[in-house]
Amino acid sequence: MKKSLLTIAAILAAGMFSANAHAVDSTGCGLGSLAWRGQSGMLPQILAVTTNNYLIPSQTFGITSGTSGCDPHGRITGGTGKMTLAFLENNLEQFAMDASAGHGETIDTLAGILNIDSEKLGEIAKTHFAVLFPDENVDAVDVTAELLALV
Repeated sequence: MKKSLLTIAAILAAGMFSANAHAVDSTGCGLGSLAWRGQSGMLPQILAVTTNNYLIPSQTFGITSGTSGCDPHGRITGGTGKMTLAFLENNLEQFAMDASAGHGETIDTLAGILNIDSEKLGEIAKTHFAVLFPDENVDAVDVTAELLALV
C-alpha cells in the first residue's frame, strides 16, 4: 500500500513540473484512454495511463485484439497526435488555406499521417473550418486537438 501511494505521489510530483505542457495523444490506447477521451489536464491523463497499465492492463489486450482504440498493425511513432502537431507547427498557415479550400498538399500529407482518405479529410476541414480556426490567433496545439476530435 505504501509503495502504491509513493508511486502515485511521484507521478503527481512529476506532473506538477510539466503542467504547462500541451501533450496530444499522450496516453496511448486502452480502456483508460477511451474512458477519459476528450478530457484535458493532468488528472485525466494520469487516470487514463493508470487504468491502461495498472488497474485494468488493457493496452496489451487491445493491441493483440485490435480493440480499445489500439491498432495491432500500428507503428511506434510517438502517436499520430504528436506527428500531426509537429506537422501543423510548421505548416499551420498553409493548412489554413488548404482547409478553407478543402484540398491541397497539407490535406494530403495529414491524411497520410492520420490514415484517412484525403478527400474525406478535405471535406471535414472545409466544413469545420470555423471550428479549426475560430480566430486569427489560433495555435497549432488547438488546431491539432480540434482536428483529431473531428476525425
